[in-house]
Amino acid sequence: MNLNTKLPFVLNRDHHDFPSPEQALTHPDGLLAIGGDLSPTRIIKAYYQGIFPWFTEEDPILWWSPSLRAVLAPNDFHLSRSLKKLIKKQVFQVTVNQCFNKVIESCAKAHAHQGTWISCRNDSSIHSTSSCRSCPLY
Repeated sequence: MNLNTKLPFVLNRDHHDFPSPEQALTHPDGLLAIGGDLSPTRIIKAYYQGIFPWFTEEDPILWWSPSLRAVLAPNDFHLSRSLKKLIKKQVFQVTVNQCFNKVIESCAKAHAHQGTWISCRNDSSIHSTSSCRSCPLY
């Protein structure tokens, strides 16, 4: 064992604080912490810091904050002409919070074969606190 190996932070079930995302491991990329629970309070705190749970049923709860992210900043968004044309055709329908549980279920199912951080049980409980929204595009 390499004594210079950095280990993830172990979370306490009684406190909902996370270490700084900058402390996440580089290998595996973004593993930040292990343990804790999946209470709405903890998950909301995690999401606000760019941290999310991703683990299998056999694993302990693993919390991640990977270095590479896709972040869309509304002020930096540019609507291209081709996208504008597509929007004008009205081929898509966007809804907000009309079927939250169904959206979460569908997203979790669609990515289940490759693993997903989306959890019907956890995300539905967060939705009940009015802290989570769904905005599907059909």
